[in-house]
Order: sequence, then structure tokens, then C-alpha cells
Amino acid sequence: MRRTKALRSGGANPPMEFPCIDRIETRQRDLMAGPEPTYEKVVTGYELFTHTKPFVCDHGGVLPSLDIAYETWGMLNADKSNVILIHTGLSASSHAHSHAKNTNPGWWEKFIGSGKAIDTNKFFVICTNVIGGCYGSTGPWSVDPATGSRYATTFPLLTVNDIVRAQFLLLDHLEVDRLYASVGASMGGMQSLCAAALHPHRVGRVVSISACARSHPYSIALRFAQRQALMADPNFNRGFYYDGVLPHIGMKLARQVATVTYRSGPEWELRFGRRRRAPDQPPALCPDFLIETYLDHQSERFCLQYDANSLLYVSKAMDMFDISKSVTDRLAAQRQRAQAQLDSHTGASSTAANGTVCMNVNEQPESAAGQSGIETGDEIAEDLVAGVKDAMQPALILGVQSDILFPVKQQKEIADILRRAGNTRVTYYELDAMYGHDTFLIDVINVGAAIKGHLENNI
Repeated sequence: MRRTKALRSGGANPPMEFPCIDRIETRQRDLMAGPEPTYEKVVTGYELFTHTKPFVCDHGGVLPSLDIAYETWGMLNADKSNVILIHTGLSASSHAHSHAKNTNPGWWEKFIGSGKAIDTNKFFVICTNVIGGCYGSTGPWSVDPATGSRYATTFPLLTVNDIVRAQFLLLDHLEVDRLYASVGASMGGMQSLCAAALHPHRVGRVVSISACARSHPYSIALRFAQRQALMADPNFNRGFYYDGVLPHIGMKLARQVATVTYRSGPEWELRFGRRRRAPDQPPALCPDFLIETYLDHQSERFCLQYDANSLLYVSKAMDMFDISKSVTDRLAAQRQRAQAQLDSHTGASSTAANGTVCMNVNEQPESAAGQSGIETGDEIAEDLVAGVKDAMQPALILGVQSDILFPVKQQKEIADILRRAGNTRVTYYELDAMYGHDTFLIDVINVGAAIKGHLENNI
């Protein structure tokens, strides 16, 4: 800063330049001047389904109503038997592919379309923004009808099961009784497996890419570090930042950690090596190596395009994911108790019930909620097998050898528990790709061919 430079001008060495901090301070001043970002402007052209009844969440919280943003491609056939539901990763929107209402390329643009991996000449494709997100579906950024203010961190804790149940409310609205296929990668792969297990008679085929049957400690630790970086931002204000400055510094740091987990060392060796941005200049503490400038650029783009609270809530839902029967049963029982409590408020508003139930869970969570009490390896495996005992659909499980966030061991576990449950139509592929976890976004040839074959072949 200029003040520091002036104070140390008489020293033996000049102070370091910090252009990266200068940019952060400039953005801080700009944000203080407003206006706040409007996340619904990041993605446009989606349809909106509103579920007007209270939605009770697995951890006991209640949403008085909920919106689900969704987009579609292709033509629905007469008996509605050609529907594919695409489940998104943590921060993706419903905009998986371009269309007339939004011509911008979607996040899976090269995988969806005429003759592509998910062929819109054959299938009617739906993609939603998950609840808890900020691109049209109800999330922490949405307005709580009870208060007229944004939910912020009064928003109820979510599970992947909640996200899937909300998606099936949309399918009910669209009068789609059975999906041709449930397709997803990363958190979307958790959702596709969850859909097959929770709604076995409504899912025809399953595609789960770079996902898991239960979140493992390494990925939980990485997401925890992201949340800690975010919540340490002075602007976070326990999640009530919407009327002030957004926690842009914490979001940027969280995204840098995430980006490291999404790609692989071998790719970055080839792409960046040890090259520096300005090799003829002295080393700098701000982004200096090309890999540092890449991380800085990626996080700079993200920090104002996704809601910080959504990152907290959705990433926590990922951490808590466990398809084990004991966990699924415990969450269902917990939700049923919350539903009974809500129903007992005769004449009371659903929003009042939400406040009571939600605060009880947020302030005094059950230590066992969403957690298996089983410890031994064999018992854990049997519990997982029991959790997918009804998921007998043809299943494609895809893993990537360079994925450090969801190592191939975890996809092998999915394939193994499905087979042990009695599913004889499980296909497991393991790709030797260098792109890490993000391979499902990049490797159109191999990932796309595997998906297309699974969807179109007679099984």
C-alpha cells in the first residue's frame, strides 16, 4: 500500500509491490458502492416450477415453498418415455446446453445435442439448478416469505436426498412417471445414484461419473478448507452479507482450493510447467508462475458469480452424502418427525413451523443425523449394499485415474455394491485421462462415447 511504502522509504530495500492486493482493495471499494450482484442474471432463459406446499428437509428444516429452475432440450415423445434428467455438480446452473432463450454455450455443451452423447433427436433432456443453489432455484439468496428478507443462514440444511426429492416434484409436475435415464457427474453422480436407490421404479438407467456412494474424509477435508476460507472473510457476517459487501476474498480463496482439486498435476506440468509470467522480472509474491496466474484468473471470475452461502450449503450436502441404508432410514425418520411437527401446527403458518424446526436443527443438531454408526469395513459395505438393494437398473459407473477429489476407488465401490446387491447390468469404465476430476467436462470422445453407448445400446 502507498502508506506502507512511504513509511519504509528510508529502509535498505524498497517494499514489495502487491498489485493483487491493490485489485482486491479496488473491488472492495466498488462493492461498497453497490449494487449487489444479481445471480439470476448470470443464467437466463430457464423455466421455473413453483412447488407451493411446504417442503420438509431431511434435517428438519422447512421451506414454505420452493422454486426449481430448469431447462429442456429435444422433443418429448407421446408416452413420455424418453426423458433424461441431468444432475449438476456443486455450482453448475440448469444451463447445460444452449437454446433459443439462452444462446450462450452451456456447461455440457459438447455432450448434448443432435447426434451427441445425449442425443436430442432421441431424448427429451431436463437439467435443473439444485435447491440451495443461486441460479433460479430456491436457495439462501432467495427471499423468505415469512420475513421478506433473504434466507441467508436461516436456510435449512440440505441433503443430496432433499435435492433429488425436489427434482422428482418437478417430474411430477411435468407428469413424467419414469425417467429413461438419470445422468450425473461429481455431485450429479451422487444424485443419479440416489435417484436410482430412492426411486427405483421411476429410473430406467443410471450414469454416475466421478462420484461416490458416500463422501470420504479426503474430499470432506478439502471442502471444509474451502468453507473455512470463506467464513473467515470479514465480510461474511455469519451469512448475512446481502445488504453489505459480499465475502469476495473468501470466495476467491475457496475457489482456488477447489480448482486445485478439480485438475491434475500431470496436466499442469504440460500446460504450465514452471514457467513464470514475466521471467525477466524479479520474483513476486502476487501471482508469478503461470499456474498461479491461472488460479488467480479462475477464482477472480467465480467470486462474484456464485453465492457464498450456496457454496456452504451445497458443499455440506456433498459431505453428508451416504447411500447406506442406516443413514437413509435415519434421515427419512428425522424428516417424518419434522413433518409431523409441522402438521401439528393446526392453523399456524408453515413459515412459523419452519422457523421452529430449522432453528432446533441448526443450533442443536443430532450427533447421529446423516451419519452411520457402523465402523468395521465389512459392516459398512453391507450397509451400502442394503442402501442400493432396489437399484437394479442398467448402470454405467465411470472413474478417472487422475482424479484426486473422487479417486477411482470410490467409483469401484459404487460398482461393487451394486453388483453385490444383485444388479447384473453394471458397467464400470476407468479412464486414463490427465484432466483429473474435470475430465467429465473435457473428454468428449471417451466420456461421451461411454455415455452414448450406455444410453442407446440394448441392455
